[in-house]
Amino acid sequence: MSDTPAYRVLARKYRPETFVDLVGQGAMVRTLKNAFAADRIAQAFIMTGIRGTGKTTTARIIAKGMNCIGPDGTGGPTTEPCGVCEHCVAIMEGRHVDVLEMDAASNTGVGDIREIIDSVHYRAASARYKVYIIDEVHMLSTNAFNALLKTLEEPPEHVKFIFATTEIRKVPVTVLSRCQRFDLRRIEPEVMIAMLRRIADSEGAQIADDALALITRAAEGSARDATSLLDQAISHGAGETTAMQVRAMLGLADRGRVLDLFDMVLKGDAAGALTELSAQYAEGADPMAVLRDLAEITHWVSVVKITPEAAEDPTVSPEERTRGAAMAEALPMRVLTRLWQMLLKALDEVANAPNAMMAAEMAIIRLTHVADLPSPEELVRKLSGSTPPSTPPSGGTGSVSQTGAQAVLQAQSRMAQNPSASGQTTALALDASEALARFPTFDHVVELIRANRDVKLLVETETTLRLAAYQPGRIEFVPTDQAPPDLAQRLGQRLQQWTGNRWAVTLVNEGGGKTIAEVRDAKENALRAEAESHPLMQAVLAQFPRARITAIRTPEEIAAEAVGEALPEVEDEWDPFEVD
Repeated sequence: MSDTPAYRVLARKYRPETFVDLVGQGAMVRTLKNAFAADRIAQAFIMTGIRGTGKTTTARIIAKGMNCIGPDGTGGPTTEPCGVCEHCVAIMEGRHVDVLEMDAASNTGVGDIREIIDSVHYRAASARYKVYIIDEVHMLSTNAFNALLKTLEEPPEHVKFIFATTEIRKVPVTVLSRCQRFDLRRIEPEVMIAMLRRIADSEGAQIADDALALITRAAEGSARDATSLLDQAISHGAGETTAMQVRAMLGLADRGRVLDLFDMVLKGDAAGALTELSAQYAEGADPMAVLRDLAEITHWVSVVKITPEAAEDPTVSPEERTRGAAMAEALPMRVLTRLWQMLLKALDEVANAPNAMMAAEMAIIRLTHVADLPSPEELVRKLSGSTPPSTPPSGGTGSVSQTGAQAVLQAQSRMAQNPSASGQTTALALDASEALARFPTFDHVVELIRANRDVKLLVETETTLRLAAYQPGRIEFVPTDQAPPDLAQRLGQRLQQWTGNRWAVTLVNEGGGKTIAEVRDAKENALRAEAESHPLMQAVLAQFPRARITAIRTPEEIAAEAVGEALPEVEDEWDPFEVD
């Protein structure tokens, strides 16, 4: 039988055994050290944070520190447990009778908590404190939490509780208020890379710095994930582990090649982008991972554009930083935000598609075609790029009427160059006249707006437009002071969209009548003026200056309302006491 010790994975072999070994949790370590030094050890602790940041490990270190007696057996509570006394060894091996660990994910009921409540009254068998470590405490049922409250608030002096959870929001506030809370942070990339390098050197493994950067990025701040990936990378490399081998292991694409793909997409090179995607797929890259990398680059470039110092990321190579900074300077934010939104939609499509590669290719094609679309500003400039008429009308015209005049001039020019087209143009003009004849009055235009449910345009038309002249296809109006500056343009665009014919909407300086709202409200305004001039109302307003008339009811309206609410008369109503 071999005496060689069984292999232990790196995540367990290099698990921190003292507070000094904990990485990236300086604030928590400082607080606990001060508490132990001042003999202010809380009755209950709760550790929260993402996976793999050391919640359960910290709980065991605290348990060791509270029960450590030192190599000579005379020590007290300490933040530097010796690791050699009987209590430290037993806790480290998970066999101490007074340190009880419970997984709340598989022991969720009130019966499991009742066992703890019944046992807290007995003193520790050999240690200084009886410590209960409950992992994933948020999985306990509501009744289990309620059963624990009283014991948690006033536990015996020899009992300590330590909870760990990744879902702190699911823990009742009544429990949180009885515990000293510590939030374990994600481990920073620089600290993580240094930790991985230290472990790799201890194992005698050769691994490239850029490979460690890839592992750090994939771990997302989790020390356990990082050490597990390092363990796998060392086995995968069988010698010196390179970044290319780590990418193959993780199913990632080459970051530089993803940047090349990103460039091709933004240049609208659909053929080149599809070729690059196929090449990465043939080399083992997952289509979902490629799109996720594109989204990550889009986010990173956007952040660098806003805060250039964000480019100094230790997990990014100097070449990538240079390319990212250049992209951030060249690309407008609207392009990046549009690309981000489309990539999010593409990720959902690839995740749900029966063939991920086909869905990824369709997404790339869509991205390349959208990349060269003009912005709304460029589109407006193209539509209004022709020279306007040299003598505009005296009142000034909206952009819609200018565009209409330009279209007429262009049509006349084409007719002069091609006389045979004159008949076709005349036919089109007759068709347009017949279509516009369906709107003989401005009231018909208002009804068209109402039928298309454009509430904003309807309100603006009724309240801020004083009609000066109207004929089908042409509107002239004087705007009120509250009229939006683009009312003429939007009104012309909507009417053209709904009728299929161009409308000339013109602003003039005089000649406008009352707005539709003013005409509609004229009667109400007259009643309001009459009411405000009444001596009784004037006396009320004198006593209450801030009072306002909110509604007016005429005698006729009151009478009509009374008639409507009156019970109907019944002819020949039956009287039960009437005797025939």
